[in-house]
Amino acid sequence: MNEPVLVLNGNYAPINVCSTKRAMGLLLIGKANLVLDGRGVIRTVTQSFPKPSIIRLRKVVKRPHPEVKLNKKEIFRRDHYQCQYCGRRSSTLTVDHIQPRHLGGESTWKNLVTACVQCNHKKGGKTLSQSGFSLLKKPKRPPKSATYLFRKYLNRYQEWEPFIEGW
Repeated sequence: MNEPVLVLNGNYAPINVCSTKRAMGLLLIGKANLVLDGRGVIRTVTQSFPKPSIIRLRKVVKRPHPEVKLNKKEIFRRDHYQCQYCGRRSSTLTVDHIQPRHLGGESTWKNLVTACVQCNHKKGGKTLSQSGFSLLKKPKRPPKSATYLFRKYLNRYQEWEPFIEGW
């Protein structure tokens, strides 16, 4: 009942991912329609219901465009889990401030990058020019597109792809 279900707005725009339990609740009270099932059935004592994979809200819900939250996990994801100084992929990645905090650097998308422990240690509290390092790519805020926001689910739930692509 905790398996993810893609929630589409009334205009078929992807807006959220919820649990199967929450999706079933929305279907049963009539706030959503089943778009795609195929995960089996949920049985009660008297009835069987198709287990949803994608549901669509009956009405269009106005909400702001979702933003990617600035956190360690999202910085690693933006940088493809790769050190932005040496290009190495490691199981022990850290987040580095390009402009160190003690020199006025802030924690923003443009000032934070993924670094391996060795490069982060070598760079220390220095700027890029002082340390002699250069970046593989210039850091920027990730896109607000549905493809980026829901990409982590697409490997496991390929049936979601036509509903996510292009939004």
